[in-house]
Parts: sequence; structure tokens; C-alpha cells
Amino acid sequence: MASLTDAKPHKSYASIGIWILGFALVQVWLGCAKVGEEQARRFDDSLSRDTIRLVSHAPQEQQESSGSSQSPVQPAVYIEDDSDSPSQLNGKIATDINERVKGSATATVSYLGDWEDPKVVLFATGRQHGYIEPCGCTGLENAKGGLSRRHTLMKELEARGWPLVKVDVGNQVRRFGKQADIKFQRTVDVLTLMNYDAVCFGPDDLRLSLNGILQPVSTFEKFVCCNADLLELNKPYRVVEAGGKKIAITGLLGLEAKKIVKSGRSEDQVSETLTLSKIGEALSRTVPKMRAEKPDYMVLLCHATLKETRKVVELFPHDFDVVVTAGGAGEPTLEPDVVKGSKAQIIQVGTKGMYVGAVGFFDDKERPVRYGRLTLDKEFDDSSEVMEIFADYQKILEIQGMDGLDVKPQPHPRGTQFVGHEKCGECHTEAYEVFESSPHFHATESLVKPPNSRGAIARHFDPECLSCHVTGWNPQDYFPYKTGYLSISETHLHTNGCENCHGPGSEHVAIEEGDINVTDKRRDEVRASMRQTLEQAKNGGCYKCHDIDNSPEFDFDEYWPQIEHKGVD
Repeated sequence: MASLTDAKPHKSYASIGIWILGFALVQVWLGCAKVGEEQARRFDDSLSRDTIRLVSHAPQEQQESSGSSQSPVQPAVYIEDDSDSPSQLNGKIATDINERVKGSATATVSYLGDWEDPKVVLFATGRQHGYIEPCGCTGLENAKGGLSRRHTLMKELEARGWPLVKVDVGNQVRRFGKQADIKFQRTVDVLTLMNYDAVCFGPDDLRLSLNGILQPVSTFEKFVCCNADLLELNKPYRVVEAGGKKIAITGLLGLEAKKIVKSGRSEDQVSETLTLSKIGEALSRTVPKMRAEKPDYMVLLCHATLKETRKVVELFPHDFDVVVTAGGAGEPTLEPDVVKGSKAQIIQVGTKGMYVGAVGFFDDKERPVRYGRLTLDKEFDDSSEVMEIFADYQKILEIQGMDGLDVKPQPHPRGTQFVGHEKCGECHTEAYEVFESSPHFHATESLVKPPNSRGAIARHFDPECLSCHVTGWNPQDYFPYKTGYLSISETHLHTNGCENCHGPGSEHVAIEEGDINVTDKRRDEVRASMRQTLEQAKNGGCYKCHDIDNSPEFDFDEYWPQIEHKGVD
């Protein structure tokens, strides 16, 4: 039997062995960490080298010359070369595909009828781009989307007893300026009403004024983004518990999204209020912390292109169960995208808040995760609570007025003034009769008293509505021209009048009435400038208002006969 003194050397050897083993493990861990850091660095470098074409905002000089903080900036749009993605097809092919699948996996909640007792459902949205409600100009039954319908869908799902985790991939607005600031606040009010669990930033959100973004973000406290820090008001990730499950959620801005943010903010603004970090480095910091929370599921809200999203999944193939991406164009795909070698299911949210992606988690070995794409169409009634917020939004616009919204009239490119439709009708009597019998004649009235279920809320103080419902505005950039409509009291500029298509008529009227003397050549030039050919109308003129947003079913050849008119009698 060994004595105590005999045992001491053996204990010493064991301690040395344990120390050596521990030292070795530390070295391995440090080595892995260095590899991880290097991998993250290479990831960001590879994104920088990728060719991802971006349809970006208007040049800075164009923004400055617009004379209004209601800038003619278009929403962030990504165009990618992902030939393997059906959502990236364009033209007739995409139209045919959308026609074939229309209603097959969307429409109503009944599509999820085979979902029995999901443990938790991820309710995924995003890319609202300012479309807080569908335009009712051509009938609400023809339009998709809107926060009011979204709230109704949410309540219907919750009425089934399904625990929902509501997430949004970001970009609540699409422009910047006073009206965009107000709209962002009202949108956050709706997200608060719906009790969203996590919302990522979109690039246009971060281009708002400091007054426009800081207060909503500080009070809502649900914004998450691991590579964009807005004065520490947002969190890198959040952990949510629902249905007895724990879900860890983070968000990120892709490389192209970060470029858009920087294009709208000065270097001082970025350095003082917003810290943007590299994607790979940010995720390498955040993912281990999320894992330490021991969640049942991990979710990434990725405001990035499809190409960037797939690269993120390749770098973290076994970490995220669901990745919600802002990538893709038009309708979301009918099925999730899966990157080979990863477990993550990538779902798209589509554009303009027209869809909701539902991801159900089940205690089912054969089908543990299920996906459904829901279209916010006429099947969903308006939510009275959200409509109250919309009414408040319109009231604020009324109180602010054009001056408060910093909407300033600009000279018309022709340098002439608007005279009103009644003046046109003095000579063009037959054309005027056609105009009087058309919806264009009642365009302004339809804002004061909308002829639909939302008629209780007047919208004639909203620049985004006025631009196609009065005479003398830029229909796409939401600002008035000098001598164009500014007030409901200016009755001669009510209607979507003649001069919106033919141009301001002051010089033409003055010449024809003999108030100014010009050569015959000049008279003929002015007359010609006032004409709009059928080809011009068909190839752009009408589509300035009857675009895909406001008239999704518009067909020129079908509607032109209803308003066909010719020149002087």
C-alpha cells in the first residue's frame, strides 16, 4: 500500500499534465479565434469585390436643386445577377411566372389550414418603403399591402392561439424630409401597437433627420442591428420567448445598404451618431453571444442583397435557422431558399409591405419547419386601431402645411404658368366635355372625400397624394410647380387637369388671345409644345401617375378610349 509521501509525486505529475493540456486548449482556442477573425475579414473583402449593380438615389446636385427636403429620392433598389433565383427574372418571364402562381400559395389565412398547433410562428415583414397603405385610386380591391391589413392578419393568427414572434427586416420609408420623418414615427406607432419583437434598420431609415429617427428608436427599443449602432439606442440582438421557445434575433445591413446610408449622411453625421462596422466582424462578435443564451432558434434579419445574404449564410452555415432577407425583386419566392451545406432557410419579404412570410416551428421530426407566403389583399379588412393612427398622420400633415413640410414650389421647366382647366375649356370645348365626364375631373374631390371604405380620412393635405390629384405638381417627386395648386381654395387648379399632360398654358393662352405679339413661327412652336401625341401618352405620360404603385391593373389600350380627345374644335 502506497504511503502519502509516495502519492505526492504522482499528484504533481497529474497537475503538470492538466496544466499542459489546458495551455494547449487555450492555444487552440486562440488559433481558432484568429482563423475566425481572418475568415470574417476575408468575407467583408470578398463582398467589396463582388459586382452587385445598384440602382441608387438621385445625384446630390439633383437633390439640392429640387428646392425641397421632400427629395425626389427613390427607394433603395437592388438589382442582382442571381440567375438561379426566380424572383430575379424580369420582363415577360417574371410576369408569366407570377400569373401562374398567383393565389396558389398566397391569398388568405386558410392557406395555413394544415398547420396544427405550431409551437411558435415567425411573422416576417419588411421593405415597407413608405407604403403604409395601398393607394385606393383605382379601387382598394385591386391593391395589396398596408399596415392596416397587416394588423388584421396578425390578429386573425393570434386568435388561433398561435404564439407569434413578429420581425421586420427594415426600410419603413423611402425618402427623407419632414413628411418622411412624420411617417416613420407613425409607422413605429403601428409596430408598437402590433408589439413587434425585433426590427432591423433599412438604409433609408438611417437617412432620416436626427429628429426624425432618434425619438422613435429610443422609445420603441426593439430595433436590432449588429453592424449599425445608432448612439447605442438599438441592440445588436434580442432574445424573445414565445410558446415555451427561446428565439435569438439579430439584424445586419449589407454592404450596398451601408453605401446608401453613407450617401445620404455627411461623414460627420456618420461618425457622430452612427457607427457602421464590417459584417463579418460584427457577426463574429454577436453570434457567440446569441449562442450563449441557449436559444431554441436563431434568426437573422438581413437587409442585404440576395448575393450578400447567401455569403453570410455560407460564413455561418450552422448558426441561423431562418434568415429573413430584403433581397429579391417583386413577389417573394413560394419556397425558402437554401444554401448548400447550411441549415438556414432564407425567406424574402417582397416589396412595399405587400406580403407576410409565416415560418412555423413544430415538434414534428418530419416537418419541423414550415413556410407560407401570405398576400395582404382585399381579403383582410382594415384595422380600426391602425386607421386611427393614419387619421392622426393626415392631421399632422394638415397642421404642418406646405411650409411646415418644407415643400417649396419650383419653376416649371418650360418657364410658363398654369391657368387652370376652365381656361382650356373656352376653346377646346369638345375635349373639355370628355374631361368633365372622366375620373380626372373629380381627382381632387376624391381626396377630400375618398370614395371608399376609408372615406372618413381626408388626404388633401398629403403631398404624396396631391401630386396626382391636382393641377401643377410633379407627379413622381411630390412637389408643386410655381403657380400650381397649393390650397383647396384654388378651385381653378382642382382636378388632374389638362396642363398636367399638356404643360402650363399661360404663353399659349396669351398668344391666342392676342395679349402678346409673336411671329407665326413662334405661335406654331408653342401650339406644338402643348400637343401630346398618342405615342407620348402611351410611352410615359400617363404612367407618371398610373404607375405600378397606384394603378397596378392599368392598361393604356383599355383605358384610353374612355378619355380619348382631340385638340381645338
